[in-house]
Amino acid sequence: MSSGLFGIKHSNRSEDAHWSKNCFNSSFPASTACYMMANGLPAIYIHLAIVNGKPTVVTSEIPVSDVFNCKGRQAEDLCFSFESVYGPYQKYSFDTIDVIDLVIKDLDGNFLSPLEVKLTVLPDNTTYKRPEEKWGSEMVIRSATTSYCALGMFDAVKADAKGIREIFEASCSSIQGWDNDFEMTHKTPALTNSIDEFQKKYYSRQKPLLMQTLWKTQGKSPLLAEKAFDVVIWSDYAFSRLFIDSSYDTAPTMSRPMRATARLSRCLWELSKSEKIRIADIYRQMAFGNQTDKEFSIPGNKWRTYVETSRIANPILPKTAVHSIIENGYIEKLSPERRFDQTLYFTVRSYDS
Repeated sequence: MSSGLFGIKHSNRSEDAHWSKNCFNSSFPASTACYMMANGLPAIYIHLAIVNGKPTVVTSEIPVSDVFNCKGRQAEDLCFSFESVYGPYQKYSFDTIDVIDLVIKDLDGNFLSPLEVKLTVLPDNTTYKRPEEKWGSEMVIRSATTSYCALGMFDAVKADAKGIREIFEASCSSIQGWDNDFEMTHKTPALTNSIDEFQKKYYSRQKPLLMQTLWKTQGKSPLLAEKAFDVVIWSDYAFSRLFIDSSYDTAPTMSRPMRATARLSRCLWELSKSEKIRIADIYRQMAFGNQTDKEFSIPGNKWRTYVETSRIANPILPKTAVHSIIENGYIEKLSPERRFDQTLYFTVRSYDS
């Protein structure tokens, strides 16, 4: 079935759905990644290393085929299942787990990879006045992403459940009320140290979790930059540092990063004991007065402290790549009242004229 987007041949979305509000924001990034895979272009890879004994986020590159876990298959040999449950993780929860933005399967229905998808502009409001090489991009994170982070971390090391439990036992077993703001505020440093120990031991088992597609504009202008598109892949371990590192900051009450750190600790500890938890109940119970669908956000100036690459100033794809990613005739399906759609629409129209 045609989608009008490069590489997206098999999908759970109809042709029109790919171009609708909210759907295009994940269909276009998936297609961009397919285009990069077909042309042998690696994505930026943000992952965790141990530097001087400390978990540290570093930047390298990764083939898109490794992100999709597709072992040499081409995009037309894959099924792109959007807003779907990643089946292999369901066995770890009594209640139904959340959907994730994109599940990659082969054509026989075998699950290959779960990915959260972000489409973000470069620069954002916190960095557009900086030199171009210092620009950053804002990310808003859903609770579903952090729950998949926890499930994926455990899935990769489940054979050593005893070792995981030993790491978290001291910091978790004494907690009387996981929803008690006062108690959890004071227990967060110990939980953070436990996660550090866990990641130092198992960091070699990290894997891609979040696919962030960047579209770069000419500063605050709506016009695309000449070098306009790139894909940033966050491993589950590197992604977790976005909230774990902020949990070191002292606060009188539970902040959003502290909440995410506590949830991750509890999930890993309880999974190490029984390999099955009520993850929806954990996330609902541990709200601490904040909305439960939004986990936290990262402004571009903070994002930039984790992403160190020359590809910020020079993204790998030129703006003309949009003519290969979007098939002829489909640009008219965009809705110019939406910011990204407007930028693409008028970029393509002006280029064609």
